[in-house]
Amino acid sequence: MCTFFGVSRSGYYDWVKREHENGKDLFLRELIAECQEKHKKRYGYRRVVIWLLREYGLVANHKAVLRVMSKYNLLSITRRKSHYRRMLSAELRFPNVLQRDFKATAPNQKWCTDISYIKTKEGMLFLSIIKDLYDNFIVRL
Repeated sequence: MCTFFGVSRSGYYDWVKREHENGKDLFLRELIAECQEKHKKRYGYRRVVIWLLREYGLVANHKAVLRVMSKYNLLSITRRKSHYRRMLSAELRFPNVLQRDFKATAPNQKWCTDISYIKTKEGMLFLSIIKDLYDNFIVRL
């Protein structure tokens, strides 16, 4: 039969052996799936090992947990880097004129500004606010 299907005998018997070993991962897979469902797939394999120890007192090898997570698609969701932090280049930086002295003695003496990025379904929005440091009045949006 092996020659008919073009597989070696050792490969066939290795496959039969692996078929019976799949049952040992089922218990661990269920616990890892519970952890990932509870924490919205944010835990990596190292934190899953710690979670298993704290919740169930189960000591699991981190390599075995990583293997089971890879095998059953239970790996954590990787976070993407924010592209807007990379927009700051050397020519866009300005000197620190205030030197952390945020007290003003008169109106319109010291203003400060900040830019916030707001992610929406339509795209990225930028919010820029100018504030007077004398009375914290918002001068301009």
